[in-house]
Amino acid sequence: MTVIIMKCYEDAAWEACTKMTIRLRQLEAFRAVAHTGSYTRAAESLGISQPAVSRLLSDFSQSVGFALFRRQEGRLMLSQEARYLLSEVDRLLESLRHIEELTKDINRRKAGHLRIACLPGFATSHLPGVLARFLESRPGVTVTLEPDRPERILEWIIGEQYDFGITDGFSGHPAVQSETLEMRTVCILPAGHRLTTRHAIRPEDIAGEGLIHTRRDSPFFRDLEALFQNCGVAINSLIEVRQFTAACMLVAEGIGVSVVSEMDARAYESRSNGPGLVIRPFTPALPHRLTLLQPTMTPVSMITLEFRDAFRESLSPFLLTQE
Repeated sequence: MTVIIMKCYEDAAWEACTKMTIRLRQLEAFRAVAHTGSYTRAAESLGISQPAVSRLLSDFSQSVGFALFRRQEGRLMLSQEARYLLSEVDRLLESLRHIEELTKDINRRKAGHLRIACLPGFATSHLPGVLARFLESRPGVTVTLEPDRPERILEWIIGEQYDFGITDGFSGHPAVQSETLEMRTVCILPAGHRLTTRHAIRPEDIAGEGLIHTRRDSPFFRDLEALFQNCGVAINSLIEVRQFTAACMLVAEGIGVSVVSEMDARAYESRSNGPGLVIRPFTPALPHRLTLLQPTMTPVSMITLEFRDAFRESLSPFLLTQE
């Protein structure tokens, strides 16, 4: 490696500019001799011959324009100028060593930074567990996690502000690479509800029940409403929410019933300390379409690709058609 140092001396025309070229091996030889006090020991530590060390230091001295060492009573001593230089050489070589280690960690997928934008429900339910398992073997990886609504997530991915997005209702964009997964949905009922005796729940069964559902402008609500209409019944709207997790909490409190992603229902079921909720299959099958996003205009890091695969694998138990 060659380090180029530009030294420019200002005059009226900015014309006086000199360049000196310093090789990395010269810096290593200089530091080795400075710290060992011996050409022989420096050569041994670097794995080269003593004459090679002498040549490297001679060339380095010519490049910087001053003597690096002097002998005093048989001992090798740093010149005053070299003393000032040594601390910077130590810092530079340590930085280069750190960069070398960092690149090794990146190649081993043990370092890097993940920028994830997700639906709010994921930030408090499924995603923390996936991240914890992913980071356990990658101590050098850091994460930015930003929950928001689908419109904002799409803006961030298009603008390359985030590496990976988790959203729903995605209809496509040329600057975004996407994969849509169909997630299984279930009907959730309060504990003790009359319908808990049923093996599966149909739209007709809950037509008279107060329904807690996603926002009316959401693609999932439109699909749910169309399914009810196809079955000849209407939705009895009780509460409109943005997140499935909110619906789970409300149903667990005995307020209405809901149709939600099974993944969210199971996550709430496992964490709930209250009266809980009862989960039943919902038929006909109604998928919740979850979409994984990446920007297409910039290369995706290896750590992002690895996290995407880990996250996708974590969803496999809840896919409408299991792989």
